[in-house]
Amino acid sequence: MPMQPWFPDAKLGIFLHYGIYAVDGVPESWSFYSGQVPHEEYMRQLDGFTASAYDPKAWAELFTRAGARYAVLTARHHDGVALWDTDHGDLNVVRHTPAGRDLVAGYAQALRERGLKVGLYYSHSDWNHPDYASVVHPEPPNEDVATHPLVAPKDGVEDPEAWRRYVAYRDAQVGELVSRFRPDLLWFDGEWERSEEQWGMGALAEQILAGNPGTVLNARMLSHGDYSTPEQGVPLLPPDGPWELCLTMNDSWGYQHRDHNQKSVRQLVRYFTETIGMGGNLLLAVGPREDGTIPAEQVERLEGLGAWIARHERAVYGTVAGLPAGHHYGPSTLSADRRTLFLVCFDAPRESVSLRGLRNKVERVTVLGTGAELAHRVTGGLHEVPGVLWIDAPEAADVDGSATVLAVELDGELDLYRGTGRT
Repeated sequence: MPMQPWFPDAKLGIFLHYGIYAVDGVPESWSFYSGQVPHEEYMRQLDGFTASAYDPKAWAELFTRAGARYAVLTARHHDGVALWDTDHGDLNVVRHTPAGRDLVAGYAQALRERGLKVGLYYSHSDWNHPDYASVVHPEPPNEDVATHPLVAPKDGVEDPEAWRRYVAYRDAQVGELVSRFRPDLLWFDGEWERSEEQWGMGALAEQILAGNPGTVLNARMLSHGDYSTPEQGVPLLPPDGPWELCLTMNDSWGYQHRDHNQKSVRQLVRYFTETIGMGGNLLLAVGPREDGTIPAEQVERLEGLGAWIARHERAVYGTVAGLPAGHHYGPSTLSADRRTLFLVCFDAPRESVSLRGLRNKVERVTVLGTGAELAHRVTGGLHEVPGVLWIDAPEAADVDGSATVLAVELDGELDLYRGTGRT
């Protein structure tokens, strides 16, 4: 199916890793997988997970202020603990935690009331399921996949019947998510532990799209995914097709009380503009505490990013990837009609901003957010090689503290020179 048009224009999503791991503030699922925390101690967190201040309407309002157009909630991570009252498998927060209720339904409703698209994260793998460690990946991507006791069968002895039961459980849980909550996006994970054939990805994709034809699927559905999901670093070259950078705000996906290494608003603006400048979305992670509240330092940063987006929304929504590297020293975006370039300047411009390789005549240059008009001129150029466009630096009062954006209005659709010059 073609990509749903809302996704590439969403630009910003919020990634919510919310689960029992927030009780002790340990890494989600991985802490017992790696032995950092004994399994029994990890699972005791069920007793402390209260969701006592869970307010999905407040989440949705915050995400709207941040400028996000969608969010993704961990409906079930690798630990197998479901946030909804599933009929398949017994491990969920409704039956086994003081929270005692479905936490996905309220989230989906609150987002829709604010006009946000609903995303749900679901891990193909479940390191707590008795049937999971029953088969071996035919081409293990790493040693853990071949030998870890939570992933691979003891002594390599496979049990295909147990694996069939596991896949049926996975398919049934995904079916519940689709039928009950009708997510706009399903964000899968854990795919590296089995092959596409073992996972039955084709049948799962058919099942999802039969239940909700508009569902967007990420690339962790392997060949049935709609978009790529690089993690934690802006790629130097954009992936082919639609894509999304998933990024932590500090160094952790979920809530870890010792992790205060939060990125600054300026850094988040940089990540965001570099990502959308290459045509991607930013999926920015926040980690709610076990009670459901989002830490104040993360709220503050979301609001700071949102304030910057609000001042510069013409350069964000309704745009496509901007200039290739080398034309402008910083990211850029391009209006959908390809007649306005938005140049992002992270540092206060000194004297002038240059733009190379532009064949178009420039009609006008203004500073987004203030409307100040800037003088500009072209120097040089010979035959087919255009000269350099010099734009006068804005006054100090027109410089944005996080990133200044210049709107360059062209006499027609963007026309770039990409040659080597006269040889």
